[in-house]
Amino acid sequence: MVANKCFWMVKLLDQAMFLFASYLGNSLTQFGIPLTRLGIPSVVLLGDDTNTTPGPQSEAGGNSAIVNSSQEAPDEGQRNSTDTTETTMNGDTDPPEKKKRKTSKVWNEFTVVSLKDGIKKNQCNYCRARLAYQNTGSTTYLNRHMLTCGVRLASIFGKTQQVLTLPTMEPDSKIGNLTSFRYDKEKVRDILAKMIIVHEYPFRMVEHAFFQLLMKTLNPKFESMSRVTVRADCMKIYALEKKKIKALLGSVDRISLTSDLWTSNQTIGYMCLTAHFLDNDWNLQKRVLNFISMPPPHTGLMISDSIFSCLNDWGIKNKISTITLDNVSSNDSAVRHLKDSFTLKKYLFFGGKIFHVRCCAHILNIMVQDGLIVIHDIISKVRESVKYIKGSSARLHKFNEIARQLQLSSTKRLVLDVSTRWNSTYAMLLSASEFKDVFPRYHERDPNYKSVPSYEDWEKASKIMEFLEVFNEATNVFSGYEYPTANLFLPEVWKIKQLFELTVVDDCEYMKAMAFKMKDKFDKYWGECNLLMIIASILDPRYKMQLVIFCFSKIYLNEFEAKMKIDVVKDAIYDLYNYYVEMHKSQQPSQTNMDSGPSGSSNNTSLLEKNKTKSRSEFDMWAQSVESIAPSKSDLDAYLEEVMNHELVVYELAV
Repeated sequence: MVANKCFWMVKLLDQAMFLFASYLGNSLTQFGIPLTRLGIPSVVLLGDDTNTTPGPQSEAGGNSAIVNSSQEAPDEGQRNSTDTTETTMNGDTDPPEKKKRKTSKVWNEFTVVSLKDGIKKNQCNYCRARLAYQNTGSTTYLNRHMLTCGVRLASIFGKTQQVLTLPTMEPDSKIGNLTSFRYDKEKVRDILAKMIIVHEYPFRMVEHAFFQLLMKTLNPKFESMSRVTVRADCMKIYALEKKKIKALLGSVDRISLTSDLWTSNQTIGYMCLTAHFLDNDWNLQKRVLNFISMPPPHTGLMISDSIFSCLNDWGIKNKISTITLDNVSSNDSAVRHLKDSFTLKKYLFFGGKIFHVRCCAHILNIMVQDGLIVIHDIISKVRESVKYIKGSSARLHKFNEIARQLQLSSTKRLVLDVSTRWNSTYAMLLSASEFKDVFPRYHERDPNYKSVPSYEDWEKASKIMEFLEVFNEATNVFSGYEYPTANLFLPEVWKIKQLFELTVVDDCEYMKAMAFKMKDKFDKYWGECNLLMIIASILDPRYKMQLVIFCFSKIYLNEFEAKMKIDVVKDAIYDLYNYYVEMHKSQQPSQTNMDSGPSGSSNNTSLLEKNKTKSRSEFDMWAQSVESIAPSKSDLDAYLEEVMNHELVVYELAV
């Protein structure tokens, strides 16, 4: 009886010990401390996260195992290879081996990987470092790595802890002070999209292996992205910039347009529409509004419809003052259709008198191209010589060797012209004339070279270059984009007209023929006064009306015709001034509203105050009637009557 009681007491004590070991094991294993270090038998894990009561005694007389209630069912890929054997009280039997659960939190930061040779490693989920795999289940060295892993610490403390770095500076600037740095994923994506837009890189570049390797090397936090994502970022930037430009154009009163149309080598037509305007600080601004494809046919109606659609999209169709186009018949037709549309909507500014502006640079190009046709034989020898020399690297090398022997400038190079650009022909003649002594010497070394220019050819080319220099200077003036150019139009036209008058009486027949041909084009396009350019010249304080009178007397040899053109200009500038005066008055609040007091105050006004108000009103009416009768000068009259700086004007015209 006593032995039986002792047996059950031992039994209960045994069960209590295992329950205590199970509870203590849950607490210690969270810190990576094995139970075997404390001399406590390992607990066999048999089930899931439910508690299991002690089972009946096994057939071998041993006690059943206790299940740790805090453990979760392990995944096959994350089980530890260390096997733990179920321990019984008498140790007579050994149940089947089972893998120990990974209870340490360190396994959330590591993954067990198998190498090609079958060796297992513990790989850090942040920096990808591979540490030794131990069958003992020790995690102390893994904890040490977690405390020193820079990538892990950056991901945890990146939002609060900052890194010192030097600020981004220009290459020529001096080194500044240290500043704090924080990796901004959105900023990196924004800069990457802008880089692709500005430098016209393909979207697929972000998927290139070495680009991703470069970005990962610069910053391990960089996240790879696809070309679809980058394209979406670029479109977001486009939408944002378009919204900004819309807001900017909304604060502008008047906008001038320039447009051009051309066909690519893939036979695809494109049209570009650019807006020019003055901002609130009176700074000249320009923005490319649209760059769109234009399906054929490129008729005037198609061009006008495309331009009107773009203006409607930007919401500025009621702000257009002028449009500048090339001198093509389809553009003339497009302007007529646009005028009709604007007149119907009452959007046409100043009655359309200055709506259409012909491109001055294009007029010069057409004019000079017609003149170069007359002297084609003179230029063809130089062109063929340059084409022959540049057609082979061996010939070009031999040509440069001769130039060095003659101690000519090594920085000069032969230039081949483009048939559609006359200024490239001028550049070709200018560069070839520097090597006029090299061509005959090269001819002695290369018998296949047949088109060598003679001494007379170079004399003719020299006179042609002197003649074309005036047109080249005018083209550079008209093509400026960082400064207003309309006010510079009239002096350049006068210089060209003066050049024609001198050349048509030249002794050289080829110069006469070229000048007459170009003068016909000049009279065709500038026979009618370009009104906007003349008004711009008048508004230049250096010139005013005196320059118009002087230039018209030179351009129009008939005195009656010159006076008639001057009267047209005077009427136009006064009409434009009165137009702005009326527009300004319509925008000002009425005098009655400004003088009137708050509502209900008339009841409290004394009789004396009423008499004063009545007397003041009568005086105002009398003063207005007197002012309307008495002659007065407008601001425009005062401006035109001011004295000019004659020395400055003479200097400008001489230049």
